[in-house]
Amino acid sequence: MTKRPQNMTILDVARLSGLSKSTVSRVLSGAPNISENAKKKVAEIVAETGYQRNEIARSLRSGRTGVVALVIPDIANPFWADVARGAQDAAVNEGTSILIFSSDWDPVREKQHLQALVKSRVDGAIINPVRDGLEDIEQFNLPIVLIGSSASRFPDMASVSSDIEQGVALGLDRLASSGLGLPVFLVGDNERSASERFLQAVRRWAAKRNVDCSGLIVENGEYNVDGGRAALERILATHAVPRAVFAANDLMALGAMQALRNKGLSCPDDVAVLGFDGIAAGEVTTPALTTVAKPSRQIGDEAFRLLMQRIEGGQGDRMTLPCTLYERGTLPARVNEPQPALMD
Repeated sequence: MTKRPQNMTILDVARLSGLSKSTVSRVLSGAPNISENAKKKVAEIVAETGYQRNEIARSLRSGRTGVVALVIPDIANPFWADVARGAQDAAVNEGTSILIFSSDWDPVREKQHLQALVKSRVDGAIINPVRDGLEDIEQFNLPIVLIGSSASRFPDMASVSSDIEQGVALGLDRLASSGLGLPVFLVGDNERSASERFLQAVRRWAAKRNVDCSGLIVENGEYNVDGGRAALERILATHAVPRAVFAANDLMALGAMQALRNKGLSCPDDVAVLGFDGIAAGEVTTPALTTVAKPSRQIGDEAFRLLMQRIEGGQGDRMTLPCTLYERGTLPARVNEPQPALMD
């Protein structure tokens, strides 16, 4: 076995492999147009000696750390965890590390995280902004890609988002196909622009179909199970039992299902429930949650790809990804669907 020099450097790898320092550096960096023989020699020396690159020194030379940041509003929400997984998987393939921050929908905490990531000298950041202003981010001249529907507030920045209007239309068309009419809506805090964008999509759907939506019943709540349950409980306390509920995310929808069970109501026989996100937890409820799914992992993957383009000096792009309806058990059958024959 080749003896490893103390405090081994890239010069030692070059000497032991019989290659130049620049060739070894290019091999270790994964540069193209390197001969297989050179790759083999370097790989053998690295394996035998256990040599590891001095990443601190490399970052000082290149001006990059090989680390990017991801700022999401709620790491406990499986949807955002899936977004993070998509970005992380893409980063691993590129030899990049990701620092993940959760703002918990708190503008103050989000600002603290942004200050921390700049101090950490990350190469760039993927952000789902919970605030309306990003001036304090832009002043740091950091490559940024925005994710989520909030990205629509910043038309000049690279972004990846799901098509909320298309997704809302998918859900409302599905409810209409069962003859349910307009549902009651559970959305986030009314100070969050995401809630208003969701409701704007509802109004545009209604306008295109000449549906009167002047009497919409809307209840605000936190984007979690407790928030959804409390929001529907408030509706049930002040209104007649609705025929359908459309929640702006799946956790709120699961909370709504709890509220119905607590009132002795069944789903979908008494009240139909439709979610929005497509988290895996919706598959294991009883009944399983019908939902409009956003492409969470693809959002993370595409956002990382765009961020790499921004770090390399490109302008990036603006991507809007389509949603998909996951048919499960919380909506009744479509009116025009044949019903199964009864067994004697």
